Amino acid sequence: MSVLTLSACGQSDSDTSSRGEAGTAAGDSPSAAPGGALTVPEDADPETKNHYLTQNAIAACMKERGFSYTPVAEAYTSPGEATSAIDGQDYALAKKYRQKYGFGLYAHAVYPNDPAVAPAEVKPDPNDAYRDSLPAPQQKAYDKALGQLGAIQDTPTPQRPPKDGCVAQAELKVDGPPKSKAEQERENARQTERDKQAGQALNGDPQLVSLAQEYAACLRKKGMTVTTTQPTGIGDMVKFQVSAQMLSEPSKEEALPKLAREIDLALKDLECGKQFRAAYWPKYKKNPYVGDNG
Repeated sequence: MSVLTLSACGQSDSDTSSRGEAGTAAGDSPSAAPGGALTVPEDADPETKNHYLTQNAIAACMKERGFSYTPVAEAYTSPGEATSAIDGQDYALAKKYRQKYGFGLYAHAVYPNDPAVAPAEVKPDPNDAYRDSLPAPQQKAYDKALGQLGAIQDTPTPQRPPKDGCVAQAELKVDGPPKSKAEQERENARQTERDKQAGQALNGDPQLVSLAQEYAACLRKKGMTVTTTQPTGIGDMVKFQVSAQMLSEPSKEEALPKLAREIDLALKDLECGKQFRAAYWPKYKKNPYVGDNG
């Protein structure tokens, strides 16, 4: 697989293409290619790809300005378990997970050191240590060269990093000129319409509607409350009901009986929704929906 790096601060496309190749298998975790650049998995979504390219571009720009910069693939640690083990995309994984952790809501209070239920956390930025090692005048020069946006302010227009900084230069190289307010509003409207159409496709699918009704009937037979039968909402309904009644920062002793109840509900939900989820997730991938979950 080609190393998708991007040079920054005025280098030509030919300079970029001559940097060479390095490989990782599609889907592998991000790694550094020779020279410290991040490799981009072939199956990366556009947002992830652009993030990696931007980080590589910042590093190249900072190097030209006499500073070291380590590209950062992810700002947060990954949650303990894959989403498919929690939302039921993979039935076998979900059953194994739910038998011990339920929906993963009270489990962290009961198993605080279990990586399977570890929440996402901010990763240490390797560039902070490098900056701190510099003399005070060099730290100021580093900050100016990087040009990173500071604390986010509540303003009517999007904030932009300083135009002469490496962050802005890299974003310009990868993303092109920033969209105007009108352009951004049009893009938001298009995304809203795409999401609306995806929701209509899922909620109007005859097979999913029928299976959602069967799912709901099964839950009712088990004494559980059904608040929606929409295909886009029923899969997370029971989890959201449990979440809405959660204690705030429970102790282990308080969480234990709550987790036992959560496990029971999570397993009943999984079994009742088995056929529904088997049909839903393949169709969801063709119509990704991020609305209000019914």
